[in-house]
Amino acid sequence: MNHSLKLDALRTAYLSGELSPRRLILSLRARAAELNPEFRMFIHLLTVAELEPYLAALEASDIAHLPLYGVPFAIKDNIDLAGIPTTAGCPDFAYTPAQSATLVQQLIDLGAIPLGKTNLDQFATGLNGTRSPYGACRNSALAEYPSGGSSSGSALTVALGLSSFALGTDTAGSGRVPAALNNLVGMKASKGLLSTAGVVPACRTLDCVTTFTATAAEASQLLALTAQHDPRDEYSRSNPGWNDQSAFGTVRPFRFGVPRPQDLEFFGCDEGPALFNAAVERLIQLGGQPHTLDLSPFLEAARLLYEGPWVAERYSVVGELATNSPDSVLPVIHTVLAKAPAIDGVHTFRAQYRLQTLKAICDQVMEGLDCVLTPTIGRPVTLAQLAEEPVLRNAELGYYTNFMNLLDYAAVAVPSAEMANGLPWGVTLFGRAFTDQYLLSLANAYQGLQAPEQPARNDRARLVVCGAHLNGLALNWQLTQRGARLLQATYSAPSYRLYALAGGPLKRPGMMRVGEGGARIAVEVWELPSAELGSFLTGIPAPLGLGKVELADGSWETGFICEPYAIDGALDITGFGGWRNWLASLGH
Repeated sequence: MNHSLKLDALRTAYLSGELSPRRLILSLRARAAELNPEFRMFIHLLTVAELEPYLAALEASDIAHLPLYGVPFAIKDNIDLAGIPTTAGCPDFAYTPAQSATLVQQLIDLGAIPLGKTNLDQFATGLNGTRSPYGACRNSALAEYPSGGSSSGSALTVALGLSSFALGTDTAGSGRVPAALNNLVGMKASKGLLSTAGVVPACRTLDCVTTFTATAAEASQLLALTAQHDPRDEYSRSNPGWNDQSAFGTVRPFRFGVPRPQDLEFFGCDEGPALFNAAVERLIQLGGQPHTLDLSPFLEAARLLYEGPWVAERYSVVGELATNSPDSVLPVIHTVLAKAPAIDGVHTFRAQYRLQTLKAICDQVMEGLDCVLTPTIGRPVTLAQLAEEPVLRNAELGYYTNFMNLLDYAAVAVPSAEMANGLPWGVTLFGRAFTDQYLLSLANAYQGLQAPEQPARNDRARLVVCGAHLNGLALNWQLTQRGARLLQATYSAPSYRLYALAGGPLKRPGMMRVGEGGARIAVEVWELPSAELGSFLTGIPAPLGLGKVELADGSWETGFICEPYAIDGALDITGFGGWRNWLASLGH
């Protein structure tokens, strides 16, 4: 069966009666069984009998109430599916959970159907997809290259057209490296946004569940459906309102960071620099303004992941088995974990202190940016090169990914180009925590796909001011103390009247929209953290408030508006064209 597995296409086919979940899922299962000996993407492909309860439940349900009705998905085998063994890539570690991971159960409740458990680098320790007793996963495009890991099998199921999406995990890049190597979108949401209850930990304090999809729009839809606080997960965090589904939209002009030339590393890949420069140009064409960024503190944070206590955190999961049954754990995993027993409390706290210092530096670097653009990997390596130097080549794959969870950033890997040999090549957009939907909006625009007409939003709110809050005036401090920055000085649409309101002692303007006889008014657009907008709003005295203001370019932004009753006794100063001009006429 040859049918698009994209979410919207599947739903259309189901609603039309052209396709049924049973017919599709059984066909996909048969195809997966044919491909598995070559690609080794599944550790456990659900049998027809194991699929039957899901299919029967779906056939007794109404598609109108299930957003993911009949959508096939795959699950990395360190994430629990009730009644199916979880191996984490280690047969001697395996157990059979009675309860599915929270996220898996959410998806099933939404109508999605699990196709099977996928291969991975053992205990999610690796970025290449070859560290598995179930066999190495080859690349979906070129057989001599790996799939990337550790979420190797999950990425392959989507790339090979066997599932609409797949779940992976990401501690150091495991949800992004396989995406880049297989022409997929890899969404590494903010830590705690997707529940990790029912996930075998790699580093419990850093782990994220990720999704692999063909498009950023599908990743956005899945995130919106599943980003919920989970009492089962002590690291779960609530999704703020600015990061809900309505934040996914059309991209406006934005500022993005680009690493300094001395920070870019392609490990001898001749094509990498040109491919990355083309990616920068593409963002510029989308309305982005590039700003050079010092990546060195980010890279220093990355080195802590395998030089510090987070190796010991991995050892806390694997160590007992590795010690008591050394043959159960692959030699390369023993090598990675070798230094863990020597890491004591003193080393742990010193590393945490250094990470906190680096976090403060990196957050300051990120402050004025909407996102940062990097390659997802410096260069691809062949299976033969991995076999020759497994630790070194694996480390190279994580050059641009290892720091992300340590520093608490959101990231999305997006397809960008094809190398001369036909291998996919990708870039990563990353930003502050809880800017996930905004990053997906950028990724969607980068893919050249249509977005909702609503403007994309991140963790910064735009505010139009027309009076005492203008730059340098009496109340501007109320913005600057909240971390606001000036975006532009511009004008309103020619549909407003401006008044000097009665009372004082501080002079205040009132800007009102009128049906006719309006003029354009000089205003400023500021940007402040969304978390600060509420306290700013509650401090605004009557008769002023916040509403929507139309700007000269036709866009609508949140800004100061005035209650109509306040015009009684007010002075019409529209003819001055703005508050500053009127103050100047008074000698202020």
